[in-house]
Amino acid sequence: MSGTALSTTIAARRIDAARHLLGLRQLRESIALSGQPSLRNSALAGSQAALTALIALPLVHLSPWPHLIGFASLGALVALFGRFAPRGQRSRIVLQCALWLTLAVLAMSLMAWTGAPAIVQLMLLALASGLFFFVVITGGFGPPGGLIFVFAAGASMGHVGSGEEVVQRALATAIVAGLALLVCGCTEFVRHRADGAFPVEPLRPVSHRAFAALRIALGSAIAALAAHALGAAHPAWAVLGAMAVMQGTHLHISMNRALQRSLGTVAGAVLVWLILLQAPSVWTVIVLLAVLQFVTEMIIGSNYALGQIMVTPMALLMSYLAAPQAAGFAMVPERIFDTLLGAAIGIVLAVLCSTLDDRQFLARRHA
Repeated sequence: MSGTALSTTIAARRIDAARHLLGLRQLRESIALSGQPSLRNSALAGSQAALTALIALPLVHLSPWPHLIGFASLGALVALFGRFAPRGQRSRIVLQCALWLTLAVLAMSLMAWTGAPAIVQLMLLALASGLFFFVVITGGFGPPGGLIFVFAAGASMGHVGSGEEVVQRALATAIVAGLALLVCGCTEFVRHRADGAFPVEPLRPVSHRAFAALRIALGSAIAALAAHALGAAHPAWAVLGAMAVMQGTHLHISMNRALQRSLGTVAGAVLVWLILLQAPSVWTVIVLLAVLQFVTEMIIGSNYALGQIMVTPMALLMSYLAAPQAAGFAMVPERIFDTLLGAAIGIVLAVLCSTLDDRQFLARRHA
């Protein structure tokens, strides 16, 4: 064996991959800014989701069912998908996302209503993380990816008083998702739709996608179990942290996600703590959600950490909107802890479950 081949083989061990990922070069990559495929389309997606929320949430709050406002806010998120879809395909993508999002809320709400133990709900959530990763990649839904569906399922965990409440949750999500579809259709003419103008990730074989989905489900389950064992109040957030890291297509991307999600969450938690100090009204929170949604889509394509600074308060304010009495300052350190735990478990498992090709690709990047 030649010296070059031998050095490549040695550099592709898991311990060598870990050494590369913990180096200063990786940290510099994670804080660097990158260009966006289309700032126009990202701004449009953020505007469509924000407009949907500004229309729907006040109506739900003033309706006889104000307790459903949190699920209504979830429905608006389907407007974020399909921003880079080819001409004539975005409506199909948004519709499919609306159906999957409603299914996520319905399935987890049914599990909660039947009295399934918390650990069973967490394992179902972990399986859902793998399933939704596979669905999003196979369907070509694009950003923001499967995390939205898992976030919706996690928000549906806990106590459900009746079967009627299960139906109400699903209907609130579906109706607002339908409104998002209408908003996207009415403003589609603004979107840049030049076919072939945007980079497209090649669709890997089914076996590769299935293996990646199983790996994500395993990592999510371990993160959920660890958070639950440590007494975390919201172990579902650890699932999101692990999934965000493990869905990276390469090891260096997974590590970037781990660092960016951790740094962005800490900064975003400080921001939401400052917001909650002001004891905002429902109307203030609705406006803040719309603003945060728009700003997120404007910056997250340049750096995931910057986006997380906006996503963290948005997620916590949705929880505050759904249950203002139960959600408060305690959410802030909890969010940080669960995210760091999930991200750490995600990157460790990403290295342990990596293939030789994954590690050789990383080694060549650092050669």
